[in-house]
Amino acid sequence: QVHVVESGGGVVQAGGSLRVSCAASGRTFSAYAMGWFRQSPGKEREFVAAISWSGGSTYYADSVKGRFTISRDNAKNKVYLQMNSLKPEDTAVYYCAAERVVASGSYYVLPDEYDYWGQGTQVTVSS
Repeated sequence: QVHVVESGGGVVQAGGSLRVSCAASGRTFSAYAMGWFRQSPGKEREFVAAISWSGGSTYYADSVKGRFTISRDNAKNKVYLQMNSLKPEDTAVYYCAAERVVASGSYYVLPDEYDYWGQGTQVTVSS
C-alpha cells in the first residue's frame, strides 16, 4: 500500500512555470506506476500524465504534450510534474495517483485504474 501527498501548487501568470510534487510513503514505491490528473469545477477528472515505475515510459494528454514533463525519483519516493508555458485553461486541482504494477513499462491513463490518490493541490493560472 502507498500513501501520496501533493505539494507545490500556487498561482502563476500565463506563460509561466510551476512544478508540483508528489511524496509517497511505502517501501515498494518503485513498484508503482504513477499518474497526474486534474479537475476543475464542473468538469470530470481528466488525465494529465503518467509514468512507469522504472521511469522509462511516460505518456501525456494531448493538451499538455510538449509543455508538461512527468518524472520520478524512486530513491526519494517522489514524482514531479514540471509545467511550462502555462495557460489559464490549466487551472485545476492537480491530483497524484498510484497503482501497483508488475511490468516495468506499465502505466495507466484512466482514473478507475488507480487505487491510491492524494488530496490534490490547486494550480491557478491567471491571464
